[in-house]
Amino acid sequence: MTTPPTLPKFRQQLILAVLMVCSLLIWLDNTVLSTALETLADPVRGLGADPGELQWATGSYTLAFATLMFTAGALGDRFGHRTVFSSGLAIFAGASLWAAYANDAGQLIAARAAMGVGSALITPAMLAILMWTFTGPARAAAIGIFSTSAGVGMAIGPVLAGFLLDHFWWGSVFLINVPVAALALIGLALLVPNFRSPTLRPLDPAGMLLSIGGLVALAYGLIRAGQVTAWSRADVWAPIVVGLVLLAGFVLVELRVKAPSFDPRLLAQRTFGGGNVALGLLLFAVAAITFYNAFYLQGALGFSPMKAGLATIPTALGALVGAPLATRLVRRLSLRPVAVPALTVAALTMGGYGFLGLQTPLVWIEILLLVQGLSIGMVIGPVTAALIGDLPLDRAGAGSAITNTVRQTGSVVGIAVGGSILSIVYRRAIEPSLEGVPGPVRDQARISAEQARHVATATNRPTLAQAADDAFIHAMHVGAGWIAVITLLGAAVLLVALPGAGKRRSPIPGPGADHEEARGSEAMTAAQASRT
Repeated sequence: MTTPPTLPKFRQQLILAVLMVCSLLIWLDNTVLSTALETLADPVRGLGADPGELQWATGSYTLAFATLMFTAGALGDRFGHRTVFSSGLAIFAGASLWAAYANDAGQLIAARAAMGVGSALITPAMLAILMWTFTGPARAAAIGIFSTSAGVGMAIGPVLAGFLLDHFWWGSVFLINVPVAALALIGLALLVPNFRSPTLRPLDPAGMLLSIGGLVALAYGLIRAGQVTAWSRADVWAPIVVGLVLLAGFVLVELRVKAPSFDPRLLAQRTFGGGNVALGLLLFAVAAITFYNAFYLQGALGFSPMKAGLATIPTALGALVGAPLATRLVRRLSLRPVAVPALTVAALTMGGYGFLGLQTPLVWIEILLLVQGLSIGMVIGPVTAALIGDLPLDRAGAGSAITNTVRQTGSVVGIAVGGSILSIVYRRAIEPSLEGVPGPVRDQARISAEQARHVATATNRPTLAQAADDAFIHAMHVGAGWIAVITLLGAAVLLVALPGAGKRRSPIPGPGADHEEARGSEAMTAAQASRT
């Protein structure tokens, strides 16, 4: 890496502040959507979106982000990281405005995908600008300060969303992004040089197209299963098969190119590969259970958005405590005796949703969420940091890219599978209660518990509303059981993959890379890991 220009300390601090605002903006947006899901499903207060549409509203963002992040980093090398960053912010702001005034679920899904494109341009540029702005010990301190923005976003995002939804219309949770992005654009233009990397990374268009096509087809098939309540239909299994074939093609392409954006060879190593599989399974579970929790608190329990947002704070607090606690324990005990039990506890908390009901005291829900956040925080941060830190210095950047991709893919598949299980079981559970109900009412009630409650109120059928709540709780119990099993599988993989105390794997040889940039990527990955 070319020696970066030395900037005045005050200017460095202002640049760090701008970067933190942008990071906070992205993490606020990720958390506010979970709080808004129940409102978006409401036919009166929201868009009347069905579960499949809400899965796409959540997943389209992640799909765009995961598949375009590699290309965005390469674009920054060519055109300057400030240019790419500013373009991403402009796209993010415009898409947020579009989402705020979307007339239907289809427009919201498209707007969320565009927001994911903007976020994909922003995220690698943030890292690059941070690495160019600071050097030496100041860089490590800046990374530590920067990473706190994620924790703040996790904690205040649901509360902010709850406040906005209680006092304004649902679009306000997206509209708030626009003025913040505008201020950040001004800060970028005034403060940040247009840093460029002297070594250009390849754009890899074939890999990008195959990964996008594969993940979209796979997600479509999985979500479609929930919409049609079946797995055997051609419009379900055919997209899944096509998606898997395209993803296999993506792996083959990446194996043949000289400088792959996603290097599958690293996954062949037991510790790195197994650790990433475990993280992918955990993020699968986190995405699915978060999706359930949004509808449980506001739908089944009838919490206001503000109360639901406040109720989720223990999860963020637990994660913030868990990551540094695990770091201390790992220094004493090594990683495996810390991460494997923590992931097992996380699995038990996922299964704990199988015991929640309509009369569960709030204090028990809060304890469950606190332990869940604590255990997840004790896994994601330390395991990610160890996997990247254990790679040779010239492979840290490639390892960081793989780990981020696996985590995002796990989230996409988790939302798709978890949401489809919820939809399928709900429709089967409510069917006996719909005998004798008029056709239009019956059709609405089958869509989701939210639609059933609405039509029950409109037609004065309190027993239908109760049946919808009972069917949802049953579906959540079934889904939570499967999610717990998948998380336990991740713990088993981690047990096998991680070396015991005092053991360390052999380095993986790889092509040369810029050492300082690779180490910076490793440090940033470790700092940001606990915020997922």
